[in-house]
Amino acid sequence: MTRPAAEPVPITDEMIRLGQLLKLAGLVEDGASARLLLADDAVQVNGQVETRRGRQLVSGDEIEIDLPTGVRRLRVTA
Repeated sequence: MTRPAAEPVPITDEMIRLGQLLKLAGLVEDGASARLLLADDAVQVNGQVETRRGRQLVSGDEIEIDLPTGVRRLRVTA
């Protein structure tokens, strides 16, 4: 099975927190939804499982989210 291409998510600052990025990408509606997604070990940052909503991301970081509808991949861009 091939992995989906990473969707670029542009940010305006030097960094963004993971919870904010998930909201910006339309994957969650609020911080509580982000917390639930992260608690399920469904999110990886640069190939490592991430459970911290406050994890700081910078341009070039890749995020993979295992959703019930399938895997989504995001790449932070400046």
